[in-house]
Amino acid sequence: MIQKSFTEKLEAFTTPDDLKRAGMYPYFRPIEENHDTEVVINGRKLLMFGSNSYMGLTNHPKVKEAAKKAIDVYGSCCSGSRFLNGTSSLHIELEERLADHVGKEAALIFTTGFQANLGTVATFTGRNGVIILDELDHASIIEGSRLSFSKVLKFAHNDMEDLEKVLQGIQHEKIKMIVIDGIFSMEGDICNLPEITRLANKYEAMVMVDDAHAIGVIGDCGRGTADHFGLTNDVDIIMGTFSKSLASVGGFIATTSEAINYLKHHSRPMIFSASVPPSAVAAALAALDIIQAEPERQEALWNNTAYMANALQEMGFDINTSKTPIIPIYIRDNELTFLFNKRLFEEGIFVNPVVSPAVKSDASLIRLSIMATHTRKQLDEALDKIEKIANELHVFEMKHA
Repeated sequence: MIQKSFTEKLEAFTTPDDLKRAGMYPYFRPIEENHDTEVVINGRKLLMFGSNSYMGLTNHPKVKEAAKKAIDVYGSCCSGSRFLNGTSSLHIELEERLADHVGKEAALIFTTGFQANLGTVATFTGRNGVIILDELDHASIIEGSRLSFSKVLKFAHNDMEDLEKVLQGIQHEKIKMIVIDGIFSMEGDICNLPEITRLANKYEAMVMVDDAHAIGVIGDCGRGTADHFGLTNDVDIIMGTFSKSLASVGGFIATTSEAINYLKHHSRPMIFSASVPPSAVAAALAALDIIQAEPERQEALWNNTAYMANALQEMGFDINTSKTPIIPIYIRDNELTFLFNKRLFEEGIFVNPVVSPAVKSDASLIRLSIMATHTRKQLDEALDKIEKIANELHVFEMKHA
């Protein structure tokens, strides 16, 4: 029998219903067709500016064909974990390719990017270790730290003086691991990796970088944050996902062969989860092939990013410190953010509203994600609609009030 206190808790959670009644609920919108830069919802075409498919490869013929061929050979799934019957020759091939791509000895595939962080952060430092997090790290990193039984310390976002203060207070002999996002998924800024690695070397701490939004985006041929700064040898662990630039689903960890061997036999989220289907692995392999063979895609992504960022700033929007294809438009008001999103949707523009508690209550924003395959016409249409609705809702007037 369901407890009365639990029923009362459920009844008190009215936010989704309140938003639905106001016609502003922006989540779980069923997409009927996906054509990368365009989607169909309720029979209506919208421009997609809410996808993390930075390279625009989810509908690439080679990616789709690779997934189809893998189903013919391996079936729809492995029906088991990597630890037992869930490892195919494709898994091994992709791990070797990914390790080489990011400049590490070995890699290990997890079922999702979330599990890659969860299973690694929770495993390495142990009960007597210390994990040091940027306060804006991804939720999967935070959850991994909670499962680790390690002491968890945080430093202010990208604040290197605060990081050093934290490191100074940790006993020398403790296993220490600094875990940071390479590109922060909401703000779109890049971690200060040169200073982080300098401090890590000074205080003998490991460094783990979450490159979910950096693989394919920054670094030579999209090799990620460490390559972007020329610090691959100074970063101990690199994490990435398939669900962004690699046009699939899954995640990976790349590090030393010894560390990967330890993860294989200790990481519970990997050992006790069904493995990534071979079709998804094949799709990621094909996407990696394309990224490496067509560097002009990365150039197109950055051209589009610069065009949008410059135009938004010229209009008067606050995009804060974003330097990547993740461009936040700060509204700094939850209700107005939902309303802005609703009006953009009505005008045929799909974006993502980000409100508290995902961000601080005074940092709510509209999150734009730019793709290499957006055309200039599509970018201009989005800009026109964004400016039109900002004026309609008096966003600029509120900003200067």
